[in-house]
Amino acid sequence: MELLLARPTVIGLAVVGGVLSVLAMLLRKRQGSQKMARQLDIAGYVFMGTSILLFIIVGFRGPQ
Repeated sequence: MELLLARPTVIGLAVVGGVLSVLAMLLRKRQGSQKMARQLDIAGYVFMGTSILLFIIVGFRGPQ
């Protein structure tokens, strides 16, 4: 549980989510597969949302 709530994990999830969202945007601009772009977008939002949720949980736990 501690590994999941560690700062590098939370930051890593946010970065992965951001990268996936950027890849989805680039795929749409290049007239690539809209279905693949949508799936990348959803995955990016899931990663970012998980990161935000973990950040909130860590904040409620307070300093360790």
